[in-house]
This record gives sequence, structure tokens and C-alpha cells, in this order.
Amino acid sequence: MRARWILPALITVAWLALGGFAGPYTGKLSQVAVNDSTAFLPASAEATEVAEQLKAFGDQRSLPAIVVAERASGMTEADRAYLAGIAYPGKASPVLPSEQDDQAAQVIVAIDAAEPADAVADLRAALAHPPDGLTVLVAGPAAQIADLKEAFGGIDGLLLLVAGAVVALILIMVYRSPLLPFIVLLSGGFALGTASLAVYLLADNDVLDLNGQSQGILSILVFGAATDYALLLVSRFREELRDTDDRYQAMRTAWRATIEPIAASAGTVVLGVLCLLFSDLNSNKGLGPVAAIGIGAALLASITFLPAVLVLFGRTAFWPKRPTLGSPHPESGGLWARVAGLISARPRLTWVLTTLVLLVGVAFVPQLKASGTAQSDVFLNDVDSVAGQELLSRHFPGGSGAPTVVLARAARAPAVARAADVDGVSTVEPRGEANGLARLDVVLDDPADSEAGIATVQRLRDAVRAVPDADAKVGGPTATQLDTQRTSKRDRLVIIPIVLLVIFLVLAALLRSLLAPLLLIATVVLSFGATMGVSALVFNGIFGFPGADPVVPLFGFVFLVALGIDYNIFLMTRVREESRALGAREGVLRGLTITGGVITSAGVVLAATFSALAVLPILFLAQIAFIVAFGVLLDTLIVRSLLVPALAVDIGRWIWWPSRLSRADD
Repeated sequence: MRARWILPALITVAWLALGGFAGPYTGKLSQVAVNDSTAFLPASAEATEVAEQLKAFGDQRSLPAIVVAERASGMTEADRAYLAGIAYPGKASPVLPSEQDDQAAQVIVAIDAAEPADAVADLRAALAHPPDGLTVLVAGPAAQIADLKEAFGGIDGLLLLVAGAVVALILIMVYRSPLLPFIVLLSGGFALGTASLAVYLLADNDVLDLNGQSQGILSILVFGAATDYALLLVSRFREELRDTDDRYQAMRTAWRATIEPIAASAGTVVLGVLCLLFSDLNSNKGLGPVAAIGIGAALLASITFLPAVLVLFGRTAFWPKRPTLGSPHPESGGLWARVAGLISARPRLTWVLTTLVLLVGVAFVPQLKASGTAQSDVFLNDVDSVAGQELLSRHFPGGSGAPTVVLARAARAPAVARAADVDGVSTVEPRGEANGLARLDVVLDDPADSEAGIATVQRLRDAVRAVPDADAKVGGPTATQLDTQRTSKRDRLVIIPIVLLVIFLVLAALLRSLLAPLLLIATVVLSFGATMGVSALVFNGIFGFPGADPVVPLFGFVFLVALGIDYNIFLMTRVREESRALGAREGVLRGLTITGGVITSAGVVLAATFSALAVLPILFLAQIAFIVAFGVLLDTLIVRSLLVPALAVDIGRWIWWPSRLSRADD
């Protein structure tokens, strides 16, 4: 019996070895991340078809970087000579003066799409010392990718530092112990290292797509999930230590009691995010397995490493407030006992009022602007690509350097060219023929990444498609953005019902009930609606965001429904356990009282970790940070604390229909 420490010790040593090997891969993920949106569209997208057909024109895979120079007093010959004499890292056009005035000039550089960030960095280095009084900036799609890579560079350091510090602070406040937060953070760190190793190997071998957004979400998701699972296990272990003097028996009981809800929670999130595989966007498809791997690693560390270390430390892990045998259970009284008493006294009034409060938030959902934003709007800080685009738009047509491409049958090219001259188009120029197709380069009046530019491309597509026997197709950077937005909207309609069905099946299997899963899903969907309504008010009024990408509501839904249902799983599995002995009504109240503190702590931790995404100056991540953080708190403090238990008390034993509990006497 004294040798019971050997297995926990071996598990701990194995994790230390794995952590030491896998840990460095967390910092290597950016090496295999791709942030070029043109690689994310499906093969069936019109922009993708045009990109494939352009290879016949000798157009190798390249992205334009636009060097734009401005002198308020007018460009000089020395300025133009300076621009012409730069050794550009790519095929460059001649120096093109502004036709609107003599204050600016541009050079369009075709950058290899394989390494655009490095080439843009070299280009900017070459332009670092312009003549006095001459402003020189690099804009265009290649420059935007370079700025995105730089913005995501904070993922490896700043994001993890902020997330770790926030989690440590909350855990110290919860447990008032210096050792326990370290153990929990170590578990999360090992989980992240393991997940990073797996994701790195898969992305490096082109099995999945990884971008900066997925990389940031992976870090936060692993830390948040690992901490949530740790809180549930630690809370039950501490509870059992008050009932037995044997720490091994206490851990055995705690592990058996929590493995089902923790595994069900992880399984729900894994299946939920894997529904993203039904997306037509490769970036969304990539996030699905990346997030699933992260959750799997968090689960593995939480049910192996964490219990092994806790059982080795025993009561010392909780120092200086060690739980002693026979000491009272603080989980059974205090605030959550009063909340349970409030629900017991007036269950129907409680759930009706909370539902009305949530519906107020839902009412503002139509104000959410999620039809898309300009690529330049994705940055929340000042970057050269945005400043360069603004400078470019002052002196040239906004779409200069990043033309929209029209391909059509060569015999119908003149008719297509005439049709292409729609509102918002600056110029239409023929660029040769290949394989019976003619190429037309269309320069837009508005910036290529703007919503106005996207609207022009839609008019352009409608016009050229109407030309008989032309088989005209429209591609290029702006068309790629249009197709991405359309695909994102399609993904929302397809994936959301699949997520709901998957989560219902998981809950039905876990709770052995059909009615309870329906009610739980309904409450979480209601919470999601309220969250999106409040988010619309905050984004439009407080932050003044220009809008949101269509994928934001989809990601918000997947994460909020999958993560929000976690807290209901934690609550209702304990309620089911208590209901077997106490009856349905008392089981609900007892389950809420016991789990109230730990679930609230878990929700606060997860909300805080997702909030850390806001340290990266990217619009998408800032919006996801707010949506998930606010939604998780809403689920934790309102839905799980008031709405679900009040409904369960009011419905009584029938909530477990058709299981045996629905036929048991209260």
C-alpha cells in the first residue's frame, strides 16, 4: 500500500519529460502559420478558378506590394530617380506618377506569395532612408499580410504572459494558496505544449491550415479549458479530503466523480469545433482540428498530470488553508445557499424574469453589423499598410496596384470590356490572351479592400456575366474578399444547426434525458442571442468598430454554445447525482449550492483568459474576446445560476424524462 505513490510519480515524470520536449513548439507555431486569405477559399469559388486560369498567362503566384511616395510641394526628379533606383525584392513596374496631381508616385512590386512578409520587410528596409521631405510607404495585399504577421507576433509572448498572469491572479484569490495556482498553470502549460507539438507537425506537413487567429485561439482555449477542468477536480478533491484521511482514496473518489462531466465537457467542445470541418473556408476548417487538439490536450493533462501531482502533495497543495478531516464544507453554505433558497421560494418568477432580461439583449441583435469590413480595418493600431493605402487613395484610383481581373472568351473580349465599365470602375485594360481566354485588368475607384470596392466587384460580375457566350469570370484581391464573405455567410447557415444537433446528442447521452438537453440548449442559445445583442451595442456605440467579419457570429456561436454548455454539464451532472438520493427538487438545490463557487470561478477564469485576446491589435480577435468573455459570464452568472436551476425546480422530476428519475418520487 505504501507504494501507491509510484504510479503518480511516474505519470508526473513522464509529463515533465513531454513538457520539456514539446514546450518550445509553442513558440514555433508562427513559423507554420499562413495569413494569406487567398489560400483559404474553396476550389469552387470564382476567385479561385480565376487564379488557376491565370497561370496560363504566366502569372505566377504573386501578391502586389505598392510603394507609394508623396511630397506635398510636388515630386522632384531626384524623388523619381530614388524610387527607380531601389533594388526591389520582386518584379517592379516603372515609376508611375499620379495623373491627378504631381505630388505622388507609385511603384507596383510583384511579391512572391510564398514569403510575402519577408519580402515586404526587405522592401521596407530598402526604403528606410528616403530623400528629406519625401514620405514613402508600402501598401497593398502583400503589405497587409506582413503587418498581420507582425501583429500576430505577440501571440508567442505577450498573449501567453497576460493569460497566465490573469489565471494565476484569479486562482490565488480563489484558493488563497501560492502552490495550487502554480500546479494548475503547469498543467495548462504542459497541455499547450503538447497541443502545439501536434499542431506544428500537422501544419508543417500540410495536413491542416494554421493562421494567426487559430494560433491565438488555441493558446487561450487550452489555458481556459485546462483551468476549468482543474477547478472542478481540485474542488471535489478538497471536498473529499474533508471526509477521509486517505488522500489516495480522496483522489480516487474525486477523479471518478469528475471524469464524466470533464470528459463530457471536453467531448462537447471537441465535437462542436469539429463541426467547423463542414465549412467551405479552409481557415475555418483549420480552426476545427486545431481547437479540438487543444481541448484534447487540456483534457489529457487534467485527468493524468493534475491528479498525479495533487495526490503526491496531498493537503499540502492547499497550504496554508489545508482541508482537515471533519472540517465543515464551505461549498454547502454562504452565498450559494442563499441563491438556492431564493430559487426554491419562487422558481417560476426567477426563470421568467431572467428570461425577460435575456430577451432585452436579444432585441438588439439586428444592430450587429457583420456583413464584412475592409481588410485595412482589421488593424486596431497604426500600421504602414493602412497609412499607405490612405496616401494612395488621395492621389490615385483606390484600386491601383491591386486590379480586379476579368477572364472571358477572347472573341467576346470587346463586349466584356464595354460591359465592365460599371459605376465604381476607373479603367479597363486588356492584358493579353491565352488558351482562348482574354484577360482584362480592372482598376477600381475605391480601395481594393474596401466595402465600396467589394460592391463594385459585385456590379462588375453581374455586368460581365450578362454578356452572351463570354463565360466571363471575375477574380483578384477584391473578388477574393467578396467570395470569402459569401462563403462565411453560407457557413453560418450550415454549421450552426449541425452544432446544435451534436450538442443535443451529447447531452442526451450524458444526462439520460431528452427534455433536459432541449431546455439546456434553449437557455444557451438564448444567452448567445443576448450576448450578440449587447455586443452590437458595445461595438457600435462604445468602441466604434467599423463592423465585423461574417465569421465572427459563427465563431462566437461555436465557442459560446460549446463552452457555455460546459457549466450546465458541470451543474446538471451533480444535480443528477444528488437527485438520486434527495429527489429532483432538493437535488437541484443541493447541486447548485455545492457547485456554485467552483463553476463561477471557472467561468471567471475562462472569461478572463479570452479577454487576453484583446491585447493583440486585431479587430476580429478583439470582438471574439468580448463576445466569449461576456457570454461566458452571462452563462455562468445568470443562465447556470438562476435560469437553469429555476426551470429544473419548476418542472420537477419531469426534467429527467424519459429516464427513471422522471418517475421517481420527490
